[in-house]
Amino acid sequence: VHLVESGGGSVQAGGSLRLSCAGSGRNFSDYTLAWFRRAPGKEREFVAGIRWSGGSSAYGDSVKGRFAISRDSAKDTWYLQMSSLQREDTAIYYCAADRLPAETMAVMIGPPEFWGQGTQVTVSS
Repeated sequence: VHLVESGGGSVQAGGSLRLSCAGSGRNFSDYTLAWFRRAPGKEREFVAGIRWSGGSSAYGDSVKGRFAISRDSAKDTWYLQMSSLQREDTAIYYCAADRLPAETMAVMIGPPEFWGQGTQVTVSS
């Protein structure tokens, strides 16, 4: 199974970026597709998650109202649209997939079943 992120980069505060995650090697129909991030010196943070089958999504408190997760099942790809970016959003962003519901992934201690390699997002003021 491979998860490959793209779309990271540098942006000024207040700007937007869209991250993509291309999944392959597995049928993700029973999975939650998610994004996590890790900032320097900080713990891993759940950003957003959505079931492959659609339905409700879940977000971390720090990104609610600014980020949106979506998926394109025909392309085996999911996205993270990030708006109103702040310096505090600077981190390495990882896409992930797990059979747990998004609300459970938000508080899980261990790693998700599948991870991507990460993509850097840097927000400058």
